[in-house]
Amino acid sequence: MTIAPLVQVEDLPELLAAEARLLGLDLGTKTIGLALSDVTRSIATPYHTIRRTKFTDDAKQIQEAIEKNQVGALVLGLPLNLDGSEGPRAQSTRAFARNLATLVAVPIAFWDERLSTAAVERHLIEADASRKRRAEVIDRMAAAYILQGALDRLKHLRAQS
Repeated sequence: MTIAPLVQVEDLPELLAAEARLLGLDLGTKTIGLALSDVTRSIATPYHTIRRTKFTDDAKQIQEAIEKNQVGALVLGLPLNLDGSEGPRAQSTRAFARNLATLVAVPIAFWDERLSTAAVERHLIEADASRKRRAEVIDRMAAAYILQGALDRLKHLRAQS
């Protein structure tokens, strides 16, 4: 059994095929928000929300998204504490990634997601989205926010080289 590598975002370009997309994940306790990059890895778009059930079922849906969209790597939001330390939620995310790595064939990278959901919710409130609408889209929009941060980092690295 091959285990997918857990890597730094900065290591992704050398591991990816030319037009491979990235799939961003925002792990919540009840849902997993998914976002997809375009093939140029410039723009993150909200994609789907998985209602969490059993790990194997959740992982199967992630695997289906990988196959359906020619995804070359995953970017998981890592919920660090405000001081940058890792608490129970970050440890839970790392455990999820380790388990998922045994079931998917693409590299997995982490991206600091501090305050991502709060930022997205603030944006939705400013856009006058109803509470019901916010609940429907917040997870996948938070995943897009996380993924966009990683894409911007990769673009910055390309500009430097």
